[in-house]
Amino acid sequence: MYPSADGPPGILTVLPLSLVVIIALRRFIKNRQNKPCLPPGPVPLPLLGNVLSIDAKEPWLTYAKWHAAHGDMVFVRLLGQAVISINSQHVAEALLDKRSEIYSDRPYLATVEQFGWSAITFAFTGYGDEWRLSRRLFHQAFRPNSALKLRPTQMRRAGEMIVNLIDDPQHFHNHFATFSSSVGMSAIYDYQPSARDDPLVRIMENAVTVGVEMTTPENALLLQLFPFLLKLPDWCWGSSVKRAAQISTECLNGIRDLPFQCAQQHMAGTSFLGQYSMVTENLQRMETQDEASKPIRSADVPDHIVCCLTSLQTSSTLLVFVLAMVLHPDVQKRAHAEIDSVIGRDRLPTFEDRASLPYVESILRETFRWHPILPLGVPHATSSDDTYDGHFIPKGTTVMCNIWAISRDERRYPDASRFMPERFLNVNGALTDDDPAGFVFGLGRRACPGRYAGDASVWSAMVTMLATVDFSFAKDDQGKVIDFTPQFNPGLVRYFVSSSHPPATNSCVALAP
Repeated sequence: MYPSADGPPGILTVLPLSLVVIIALRRFIKNRQNKPCLPPGPVPLPLLGNVLSIDAKEPWLTYAKWHAAHGDMVFVRLLGQAVISINSQHVAEALLDKRSEIYSDRPYLATVEQFGWSAITFAFTGYGDEWRLSRRLFHQAFRPNSALKLRPTQMRRAGEMIVNLIDDPQHFHNHFATFSSSVGMSAIYDYQPSARDDPLVRIMENAVTVGVEMTTPENALLLQLFPFLLKLPDWCWGSSVKRAAQISTECLNGIRDLPFQCAQQHMAGTSFLGQYSMVTENLQRMETQDEASKPIRSADVPDHIVCCLTSLQTSSTLLVFVLAMVLHPDVQKRAHAEIDSVIGRDRLPTFEDRASLPYVESILRETFRWHPILPLGVPHATSSDDTYDGHFIPKGTTVMCNIWAISRDERRYPDASRFMPERFLNVNGALTDDDPAGFVFGLGRRACPGRYAGDASVWSAMVTMLATVDFSFAKDDQGKVIDFTPQFNPGLVRYFVSSSHPPATNSCVALAP
């Protein structure tokens, strides 16, 4: 009796199907074994990934915690986006420096264009010809040799800052912003802000305050998930995002247009003597070029190389310095002693004295390390697939260098949460080879192009303050110290603010005779 065609399949049918399934499974397992696995990381949730596990205000702390559990390279998913947090300088240099041709792109951040950042800086521009042109123009103004031209401006502006600090110590943060902005805008536009309350400096501060918190990958997800927030009516709940985007865009457009127009007017004036600045130099160069090349390059100058916002890192670092001096008067006292011993009280320090002030230099390094201004740097992205240390890194992965985790590595920096400048000095009092500037200014082709000028600006301001004023806790009318709790603004740039009474300079201390 033969089986019916409508009945269950016979053994002759089952065997071939089983053989096909076995072969397919073996090939699948073999491919999985041959293909490198992704870097280790926390288990993601379906669809959401790890987004609910990350502190959106201080994501570097979450990545640092995962670093302890998963190693120097942590892989997470934010919704469908692959993200890698690099938590050691060794891995960061291996990928961002030595493989920079792969790791120099930028990820898509929904907030960059909507908040007006794409129009004023090439920092978020994707890796390509447009970025190379803007980077080259900016590098010409801030490469090491060019940065030397800024030294007279830096020292002069540092002196003006001291006068403002002594006259009005309570608004020290405004004086720091004016100092740092004046150096950057002088180098780029030959624009000289007023010593106090310059309108363009205020515009910059407003733009940064509103927009900078939204330029992290975690916060950018808000607009990526809910783009309709930009179209809500003003009376509707959630419309604050739209208002913030409008304010940020208006302020940033002012940063782009106003100083550029000042540079053009200055060049057209009879008093222009050919003073050096990045914009004036390139505008003069364009005048000698053929007309066909003018429209592209002329459009490039105002729209993409305006990186005055890098001055925010300088002012933020100075805020951290003030906090450290208030909390550690012994450090301030030792710095005073070194300056008095090397320079005396008959003049102010200059850049020629820098090599003779190792303890002041160690304070600078420790300030960079103690509270890095960009805890996660600016995110990179991979332009192609890569494999590192047996782990597969897909194309389009967002790659972040966790500067906070590097600066808190207890193996490298014992008692890392403590402000301790002597960690950068050897037993003979000389500086060691360890310099946090090697990672706090970024790595690879995307490293901050203004790092040499920024380092010099911070040093000039710090050494001038140490030579002229004392920092201490603010006091009430009865002379009692007013307690305060340091707080740090979240976002891409990190700097401290105080919810009560900030530390202040001692207004009784005058300039050194």
